[in-house]
Amino acid sequence: MINLKLPDDSVREVEAPLDGLAFAESIAKSLAKKAVAIKIDGQMKDLSTVIDKDAAVEIVTRETPDGVDLLRHDASHVMAEAVQELFPGTQVTIGPVIENGFYYDFARAEPFKAEDLEKIEQRMREIVDRDETITREVWDRDEAVAYFRKIGEHYKAEIIASIPGGEPVSIYRQGNWLDLCRGPHLPSTGKLGKAFKLTKLAGAYWRGDSRNEMLQRIYGTCWATDADLKAYLTMVEEAEKRDHRKIGQEMDLYHFQPEAQGSVFWHPKGFVIYNQLEAYIRRRLNASGYREVKTPQLMASKFWEQSGHWGKYRENMFVVPDEIPNTEDDAPVLSGDADLMAIKPMNCPAHVQIFNQGIKSYRDLPMRMAEFGCCHRNEPHGALHGLMRVRQMTQDDAHIFCTEEQIQSETEHFVNLLYAVYQDMGFSDVVIKLATRPQNFGGTIERWDAAEKALGDALRATGHDFVIAEGEGAFYAPKLEFHLKDAIGRSWQVGTLQLDYVLPERLDATYVAEDGSRKYAVMLHRAILGTLERFIGIMIESCAGKMPMWLAPVQAVVATITSEADEYAVKVAEELRAAGLRVELDLRNEKINYKVREHSVGKVPAILVAGKREAEEGTVSVRRLGSQDQKTMALADVVKALGDEATPPDLK
Repeated sequence: MINLKLPDDSVREVEAPLDGLAFAESIAKSLAKKAVAIKIDGQMKDLSTVIDKDAAVEIVTRETPDGVDLLRHDASHVMAEAVQELFPGTQVTIGPVIENGFYYDFARAEPFKAEDLEKIEQRMREIVDRDETITREVWDRDEAVAYFRKIGEHYKAEIIASIPGGEPVSIYRQGNWLDLCRGPHLPSTGKLGKAFKLTKLAGAYWRGDSRNEMLQRIYGTCWATDADLKAYLTMVEEAEKRDHRKIGQEMDLYHFQPEAQGSVFWHPKGFVIYNQLEAYIRRRLNASGYREVKTPQLMASKFWEQSGHWGKYRENMFVVPDEIPNTEDDAPVLSGDADLMAIKPMNCPAHVQIFNQGIKSYRDLPMRMAEFGCCHRNEPHGALHGLMRVRQMTQDDAHIFCTEEQIQSETEHFVNLLYAVYQDMGFSDVVIKLATRPQNFGGTIERWDAAEKALGDALRATGHDFVIAEGEGAFYAPKLEFHLKDAIGRSWQVGTLQLDYVLPERLDATYVAEDGSRKYAVMLHRAILGTLERFIGIMIESCAGKMPMWLAPVQAVVATITSEADEYAVKVAEELRAAGLRVELDLRNEKINYKVREHSVGKVPAILVAGKREAEEGTVSVRRLGSQDQKTMALADVVKALGDEATPPDLK
């Protein structure tokens, strides 16, 4: 007999050995029907795995996050089998699970066409109906390499050849089709169900290296139920309508072009949003005891070597030589001998330099140092995505230098400020994650353990729940991540708080303690909006371009019905501007319905219509964005109502 501990801490005594499916059946037939895998001491395993000793076990069902990931994993295998049945000679490479779905990369001389996706989907459904048994086999590495080379799967053979010699190779067979895979997998293809859809085609380099050959990638999504799939596809359709790149063009906010990859060309209207948001967060920081600074864009590589970024982050930095370029046509532009410099990808090391000017005492702490620092990160072209993933960005960045004893109070201070800002922005659903030590980290494990404990204890004191994001911390510090849910349910990681013992030690950021000794300051890296560019993109998509009045580029348009009202319309606009509103006049000789339609596309919150009657009565007809109704009001009342609505939330 063995003892198996369940997630609710109860213990079941069973007769060994038995596999995962038999154990699920011993609990309930209904549980066995829903089971797709089993966790044994925290490790996902096939249901066929035999349990022969005491262990902590959990039956994984298809509706759980782990279960859905497993369905997506199997969907990628079923898709690969379908592709090779329909298009003989196609080679398979890799097919991982990704957020909301999966993909598989294929090597094929002829490009896939969009209409091929439906054919592949149909064959996938047939494979599900076949209910092919899925079994795991263990092969010798060299035998596996020889087999895959023999059948023309050169990419798969290359992957297997990279496995150290002597290590067993895990192969999964479904029906007559097989693939290299660590697993686990479903017991059979029939367990997958048909809540999947192939979504798009793309190109991808072998092993992600642009020097290698181009492969063809097929993306798909897979869910536990048809209802879940339908809900996701509806959300995707809604997200496409809300795409900030499309809305930004319609509203004339900004544009992008190849000559400045990953950098935003802000148009006047878009820059209004940018400036209003920056002014708002600046007021919030000033009121919370932050002091604003400005640091250089370009600094010597030695500076970044000392901070540790040169070794850990250099591939994402723009590096330039410290020399004057040669202007002669027949000579090299650069000598190649100059010292190197880098455009800053973040502000933190420069802020330490300001802290280090002069002797700091414990009485000076906490020191909250803020900067709207323009940073550059050398992101791959293929990863860039409008405002959401850029190369040039401005952060609402700040660093708090404090003592060990102040960590908790500073964390509480920050979290309270962050929640107040998110509430002002219309976000109420916030998930907090504590990201812990990654594989590639700076400092000692002891320091990391202390930092993770301190940050977790401080967050618990705020009363907010959080989840652990294992191994997702920055290289120099664990961090809190603040994830927002937008109007259509998507999650965005925005704010962050990182507790750092490493950088102060590397850059000798010390203070004189109360006992006269020198101690390293604790450094809290923090941001609320993250980057202004990305946060504006999130706001635009969440609001579908209908920005709150205080952020709207144009808060009101005064449009005339007839030219007889032009003089009055000018007066209306002047009074609104005097009240601080951003107003445009539309005196064109066009029908009023045309004007209303055009300004609605521009997402103007209030359209004030003035005709001969309104001019005589001193009124305007107010039409709000998204409404077909209009209300006639006295001009003074309109000025007051719109002025109140346009006031930033922190000034009300």
